[in-house]
Amino acid sequence: MCGITRLEDAELAAELGAWAIGFILWPGSKRSCDPGEAAAIAARVRRRTNLVGVFVNPALDEVAAAADLIGLTHLQLHGEEGPAFAAEAARRTGCKIIKAVSVRSGADLQAIETFRTVDFHLLDTGHAALRGGTGETWDWSLLGGRRSAVPKILSGGLTAENVAAGIEAAKPYAVDVASGVEVPGEPGVKDPERVRAFLAAAAAAVGSPA
Repeated sequence: MCGITRLEDAELAAELGAWAIGFILWPGSKRSCDPGEAAAIAARVRRRTNLVGVFVNPALDEVAAAADLIGLTHLQLHGEEGPAFAAEAARRTGCKIIKAVSVRSGADLQAIETFRTVDFHLLDTGHAALRGGTGETWDWSLLGGRRSAVPKILSGGLTAENVAAGIEAAKPYAVDVASGVEVPGEPGVKDPERVRAFLAAAAAAVGSPA
């Protein structure tokens, strides 16, 4: 459950069993969350869910400071960070690393294979102007050419209505949602009914209790 900016949304996600909540710590996002506010929210839910910090081309010191302040368990790198940066970020913080890629073609799935030692690949929709949060899906059939052993997280345009199809097509470790559970026109503000419907649909797709 990404793009968390409010305590009530984090509490609901944790209560309903979300594997992780994500704080976008990049000021360029319309869902960005101040690190201090993220730390306050994290303090209330840290024992019930994983805490992901989303970064775009950060400095290592910035990542380390945020991880310490918020108590992050995972770092999601959504820019042009390289494998060496990912490895050093993991070493300095002790966090697991999620490397994101914007998928426009099979070449993008091949390119992320240089990140063989990260913990997860997050496969998102490619967009000329946005880094995630597009509300659009991508061509999941491209996954037929993926040979990586790195667990994948499916992202991009997921909703309660299509998450089951996405899980069937991608067979991911996890799914990532932001805009698909928001109040329309209010980035970063989750709609409780949409959150409930999404998590119930995802759980049903894998045969877990909602």
